[in-house]
Parts: sequence; C-alpha cells; structure tokens
Amino acid sequence: MEVTKCYIRLKNLRFHAFHGVLPQERLTGNDYLVSLCIGFDFSEALKSDDVRDTLNYAEVYQVVASEMKVPGNLLEGLAGRIGKKLVETFPKIIDIRLCITKKNPPMGADSDGAGIEVHLINDKTGR
Repeated sequence: MEVTKCYIRLKNLRFHAFHGVLPQERLTGNDYLVSLCIGFDFSEALKSDDVRDTLNYAEVYQVVASEMKVPGNLLEGLAGRIGKKLVETFPKIIDIRLCITKKNPPMGADSDGAGIEVHLINDKTGR
C-alpha cells in the first residue's frame, strides 16, 4: 500500500480577534471560526508511528492562534499570513484549504457569519 498524502483537519477553531476595516471591529473585536485541511506527505508516519514524521495538529493550532492575534483589515490578508507562516514552519506542507468565518459581520443581516475559503499550494514541494 502506498499513500503519500494525508489531510490533517482542524475544524471550527474558535477565536475572538480584532480584524476588520471598521474602527468598531478593531475596538470590540468579533468571534471567528477557522477550519483547515492541510495536505501533507505522511508516508514515513505510516511506518514509524512517530509524531515527528507527521504534521502535529497541536503545533499547527499554535501557528494559527499566533496569527489570529495580529489585527488586520481583510480576512484575505489574514488567510495569506496564516498560510505563509504554516508553510515556513512546516515546509513539507503540500497544500492548505483554509476557511475563516466572521461570526457577526457588520452587514445588518441575520446570518451564521461571512467569510472566505482559500486553497493555497506550496510551490516548493514540487507537486
């Protein structure tokens, strides 16, 4: 059996953060959900059963949490920063699907939130 790519998933990580273009958003903040699906070669972990040979989702969470603390205007910019930092920290990442939802967007609508979904590809993995 040959499997070379695994998807590590973190679903609906909850944060209170201060992103947005309106002054009130930067002052009071908002609640956010972040979900990730990260492609990673885990063929060595199949044999070794050692966390050092895979992508440790606790360490991924720490990177995301750190970037969520840095205020920014756009969710797109936030997604770019999170993706860049993850690939810098874990260069064997192949690709990342990242969803960020602002739970209470200031748009006057009754909704479950507004957000973005991006697919980022690490061009240095050669895949």
